[in-house]
Amino acid sequence: MDVDQDRFCAWTQRGGNENGDSGTSLDPDQERRYAELFQQLDLNKDGRVDISELRTGLAACGLHRREAEEIVLESDINHDGLLDFDEFSQYLRAHEKRLRIMFHSLDHNNDGQIDVGEIQHSLHKLGVEVTMEQASRILQSMDRDGTMTIDWNEWRDHFLFNPFHNMQEIAHYWKHSHMFDIGEQLTVPDEFSEQERKSGLVWRQLVAGAMAGAVSRTGTAPLDRLKVFLQVHGATSRGINLWTGLRGMVHEGGVFSLWRGNGINVLKIAPESAIKFMAYEQIKWLIRGSKEGGNLRVQERFIAGSLAGATAQTIIYPMEVLKTRLTLRKTGQYSGMADCARQILKTEGVKAFYRGYLPNTMGIIPYAGIDLAVYETLKNAWLQRYCVESADPGVLVLLGCGTISSTCGQLASYPLALIRTRMQAQAISEDKPKLTMVGQFKYIISHEGVLGLYRGITPNFLKVIPAVSISYVVYEHMKKVLGVGY
Repeated sequence: MDVDQDRFCAWTQRGGNENGDSGTSLDPDQERRYAELFQQLDLNKDGRVDISELRTGLAACGLHRREAEEIVLESDINHDGLLDFDEFSQYLRAHEKRLRIMFHSLDHNNDGQIDVGEIQHSLHKLGVEVTMEQASRILQSMDRDGTMTIDWNEWRDHFLFNPFHNMQEIAHYWKHSHMFDIGEQLTVPDEFSEQERKSGLVWRQLVAGAMAGAVSRTGTAPLDRLKVFLQVHGATSRGINLWTGLRGMVHEGGVFSLWRGNGINVLKIAPESAIKFMAYEQIKWLIRGSKEGGNLRVQERFIAGSLAGATAQTIIYPMEVLKTRLTLRKTGQYSGMADCARQILKTEGVKAFYRGYLPNTMGIIPYAGIDLAVYETLKNAWLQRYCVESADPGVLVLLGCGTISSTCGQLASYPLALIRTRMQAQAISEDKPKLTMVGQFKYIISHEGVLGLYRGITPNFLKVIPAVSISYVVYEHMKKVLGVGY
């Protein structure tokens, strides 16, 4: 970090100037503050600040950086992609006026301070119910002097480079960034207020998640197919590495064969997400009652999320079996999903569509529990060590915690996933007896050893980082397209 970035971080952390004029013209103190900030952000000293410089300046001291594009878009009057000092100061002046209005809307007793009770009361009026503990966490993310109250300077400096326009946006940011962000989106659904459900936010967010999942799965489909191939063929796949496995698939069926089974893998995202969400809402109601604002604790969310996941898996499980069969099919074996389903039903009966269901359901609990526990532990450890003055560790940290926790969850549940896949694919080898879950486990241990339970885990791990990265980028883009916001 260079000297200017050090000074910029120090300025934001010490609270800047004591004045907070909301007038239409700059007073000398405001002009001095804005000029100092502008000089520190203008890294190449050309008298203008671009998106890259703004993002670098904000990221240097751990402030919000995703909003750099929006700040430039809103303040760039001549649309040249650059901010001169007049544009920069005009944006800050207008933004400070908005922030002052929001500050006064929270300061109910007009004492110039915002306390925990005022935050809780204001969020209640906006339809977001929080406990006193949750309100305290929100306040602590802004409280720099340890007084457990927020004055105008602390409020202004905390949100100075976060382009919120009203209290609804800030309330939504607080809710999803501080209280309910635990990172295991595929395991435990998010919490939504009645107002968010009525506004259609829920379904827009589900659509954004489905699109992110579809692009992510398509991008990593070759690795997923190789993983399934190694899981099923077991000992016969010894000696096959990543390159030879992919090359063999291309040789057998061409380049497009690497995406066999991806169609139904993408197709099942939407019903699975919708069923999981609806089941989660019903289970939440049973655990906490129908009272609005009865948000679940982490342990309760784990239970509700696991049960919701099991419910969704029960309903869409036949699609899982079809996905495995289509992934492993040889060229010309099936003409499509319908033909695959028809052949299974004709030759094996309805029960074949639930082969491997038991180990699949059993695998939900260790995956969800370890994923959640590791994520919370890593995030809290980071906050305690590096983010003393904030409750928001930042996007990269959350992605890192999510990747590590997901990997740990997979390590614990992978043997069950392998056994499930083998049971789903058993009919492919007509000359072998159909083994139960216990039978599969004994067979693998006796013929392949303990390492056989982790066959195919290498391509599975290789796809974690690209899958998470692709999902995040597409999800954020889709949220903007669909108007989900923060």
